[in-house]
Amino acid sequence: MCVGMARAAEVRAFGQTGSNAGGGVSGNNGKDSDNLTIFADGSPLTLNLAGEDGKPGQQGQTGEDADCQNQPTGVKHNLLAPSGGNGGNGGNGGDGGNGGYLTVYATDLSQLQQIFVNASGGKGGQAGLGGEGGQACRCSEPYWTLETCNGNPGDPNYRCTTLEFRCQDGKNGANGVSGAFGREGLPGQLTLINLDQPLQPDKPASSVTMAALRDKGYLLSKNIWETRNGAATLFAPGSVINDQYLALVQRLERSFLLIWNAPQPFNKFAQEKMTLQYESDQGIRVNIPDNIWIEGTTRQRNNLTQFIVYNAIYKQDATRLKSEGLSRRGGDLRLTLIDEADQSNLIATKFEITYSVTRSNPRFRTVSDYTTKYEGEIPEDLVILEGDKFTLDIGKLPIESQYLRSGLGVEIKIVATRTFAGYTDQQTITVTDVLGPFR
Repeated sequence: MCVGMARAAEVRAFGQTGSNAGGGVSGNNGKDSDNLTIFADGSPLTLNLAGEDGKPGQQGQTGEDADCQNQPTGVKHNLLAPSGGNGGNGGNGGDGGNGGYLTVYATDLSQLQQIFVNASGGKGGQAGLGGEGGQACRCSEPYWTLETCNGNPGDPNYRCTTLEFRCQDGKNGANGVSGAFGREGLPGQLTLINLDQPLQPDKPASSVTMAALRDKGYLLSKNIWETRNGAATLFAPGSVINDQYLALVQRLERSFLLIWNAPQPFNKFAQEKMTLQYESDQGIRVNIPDNIWIEGTTRQRNNLTQFIVYNAIYKQDATRLKSEGLSRRGGDLRLTLIDEADQSNLIATKFEITYSVTRSNPRFRTVSDYTTKYEGEIPEDLVILEGDKFTLDIGKLPIESQYLRSGLGVEIKIVATRTFAGYTDQQTITVTDVLGPFR
């Protein structure tokens, strides 16, 4: 007779495993306290600006016990008893609410000693405990044997084998993990303002129409703050508030006024906007729109910045020169340009020329065989300005006479550099023609 064990793979479960439990609900966060603004006058005050405590997290639920049922007997395989369900995790505690921010207007700091403040943050909520695991089942018969025989009794090959089987106990469910404690709320913060009237907000920069700047002017302001320590010591003993606080050190105010002393009509520019920027040490800096050229000066007087305009033109009017064509007078070649904006009495102008010739006729087709015969600046004595008309005396430039003869194709490229009150722009004018006879 032989004794053997059943193979390990031959394991069958019986009963019903317990279900895992659900987790506990997290606690609600505490509410932040309202903010408060007061004017201190020496009257006793008690201010409760504490944040609300966070709510506790709920405990995780208990895991379900296993359904054991009856252990099968006389079976030819190993058995596994059912396990208990896992306990649920505990819920997190809610965060404490933040303490309220307190703004105090006070010209006499000793009056704050009559004020008791509690601006503490709320406590964090307790963490929920993890739920217990469910109970497992135990085997009523841990081991048993069964005999099996092959062949007939008395035969030479008759053999019997005893097989041993076992039952494994189930496992208790794991306990759930406890939740996290809620965070403590932040204490409220003090803002201290050494004024007896409401503080106006900062207005260190603004974009304003020129009409408003001339007619009404404009006020810019800047509040200067300092971070200090020791807020609780300013109030009645036992007060709770963030140690660090903000104190108004100074309020700076400065006015801006546009004075129009320009001969140009103001209405033409009235709706254009200037940008003003408060600069503590230098008054107010004015940024002029990019599309306007202004000749002006800034004058600082006490808390007033005046910007005086003597002349103003639009940038586009600096580059409105137009060719009126070539002409011959007294044997000289001349080019006439018209200033369509009629601003040349204000704008300084310098001309550079590139004079090129061709044997082709540029009037009827595009020409690519130009040869440059002169390039350089046109001297001022060869430029005549009459009203809105420029006459450029090209014939008096050092150009060989053979390149000025009648019937020759020319390309004349003029670069006009226009300057006004520190502004500069350029315009390129190109004239292609066939030189006519002398007149």
